[in-house]
Amino acid sequence: MSEYKEDLLEDLKDADYSAKYLSAAIRDSREAFLVALRDVVEARKGMAKVAREAGVNRENLYRLLSEDGNPRLSSLHAVLETLGLQLFVEAEKLPPRRSHRALHPAPTSRASKTSSRRS
Repeated sequence: MSEYKEDLLEDLKDADYSAKYLSAAIRDSREAFLVALRDVVEARKGMAKVAREAGVNRENLYRLLSEDGNPRLSSLHAVLETLGLQLFVEAEKLPPRRSHRALHPAPTSRASKTSSRRS
């Protein structure tokens, strides 16, 4: 095992570090997230123990946490829960939109134009 991998696995034993690592990976891609989760599993408890505690077959866990994996949400939830982690969703941060009214001002009524001409 490379020194980089050893250092990474040591860092991933920390729950906060693991959460940030997984959050960064999921922003990159689904494949990156699954491989990152595999790193976290290996660092925190090991594949066999996580598979047993999550109620997932160990061979299936390896398959689920590969780049080609396609885990069910229930399996993913069980693995994360076993690790003391949780999945959540937040709104994407988009640049502020201009309001519809700023682009298309409300039309003025004829009555108000007519009354302003009579004054």
